[in-house]
Amino acid sequence: MTTLTREHCLALDRDDTLRHLREQFALPEGVIYLDGNSLGARPRAAAERAAAVVADEWGDGLIRSWNSAGWFELPQRLGNKLAPLVGAGQDEVVVTDTTSINLFKVLAAALRVQASRDPARKVIVSESSNFPTDLYIAQGLADLLQQGYSLKLVDSPEQIEAALGADTAVLMVTHVNYKTGEMLDMARLTALAHAKGALAVWDLCHSAGAVPVDLAAAGADYAIGCTYKYLNGGPGSPAFVWVAPGLRDAFWQPLSGWWGHAAPFAMEPGYRPRSGVARYLCGTQPITSMALVECGLDIYAQTDMQALRAKSLQLTDLFITLVETRCGHHPLELITPREHGRRGSQVSFAHPDGYAVMANLIDRGVIGDYREPRIARFGFTPLYTSFTEVWDAVEVLRDVLDSGSYRDARFQIRSTVT
Repeated sequence: MTTLTREHCLALDRDDTLRHLREQFALPEGVIYLDGNSLGARPRAAAERAAAVVADEWGDGLIRSWNSAGWFELPQRLGNKLAPLVGAGQDEVVVTDTTSINLFKVLAAALRVQASRDPARKVIVSESSNFPTDLYIAQGLADLLQQGYSLKLVDSPEQIEAALGADTAVLMVTHVNYKTGEMLDMARLTALAHAKGALAVWDLCHSAGAVPVDLAAAGADYAIGCTYKYLNGGPGSPAFVWVAPGLRDAFWQPLSGWWGHAAPFAMEPGYRPRSGVARYLCGTQPITSMALVECGLDIYAQTDMQALRAKSLQLTDLFITLVETRCGHHPLELITPREHGRRGSQVSFAHPDGYAVMANLIDRGVIGDYREPRIARFGFTPLYTSFTEVWDAVEVLRDVLDSGSYRDARFQIRSTVT
């Protein structure tokens, strides 16, 4: 096997057809950013866009900007720009609210649809390793409804099929696992759910903009996701909702705020839902943060998911190989699948002192993050991550491990956000 060198990585960067896109991001000097799976980097255009929204559209346009600046239609316009990244059609996605709130909406809608079909279906099936907010929302909704709904958890994707039964209302799963980076087969699991009479709700937080997604081809029923990770929308930027065309008008979601009304400015005392996915809007939208989402989406319009996926796999393959060859004498355990078809755009290694190792790396300018238990996560964003950065990051990791510097007391102190 050819021994990899930094020169090899430099050559990969020279041949990278996506390398010009990095110039559109404001990345600080001296930092290797491998945490785009938690918070994407800032597009350079975002600062100018924010200034325009605040100074021009809000400052000068004032309330007129709801019309003149297109504020009112922004959730749908952004949804149409995002739609190709998840295999959706035009006017099938809206950008709005948060992932947790949007999950509440679609899960409530799915349960109501199922109740009209078969009232005996009371079980929501999910994974115990699903992102906690998904499980909390499902638990909270079941408690709120007080109609005998329950959450059934399995310990691995392989157990999902056996968990689906005649009492299953909804299969609620995340496409790419936030801890391990494992990617599930959306089409296969959706088909299994449908075969058992269940609806499939997909969380795309770690896959939208990271891997090719085709909701329509997979036959999915509902999907939600965030825009602040790979889509680079900014901290706390609004999330998105997609609902299969055949289900969009079947039931309006319970958070029936005025933006989801068929005629919001008619100011009617009774609620009439809009047609289509716009009924999943609720209240007045956070325009300042929402406007910045467009900056990230506009960069995606300059490439395609196939090219991004190819580079993502190159980056993660390189990282895995380098860590295992240059740091293999340390107790690092790869918990991300090696198979391309089962891997998202992050790589996770477990280490007995995973938190301290990551804290030391961050102190050295290599930014990833940590998740319990013992997991150091590294996210790879093909829009701005270079192959040489992968080499340099592994060299810092090797030095941290070889020197044992992570054992310093200051790296043992837990930050509020890990």
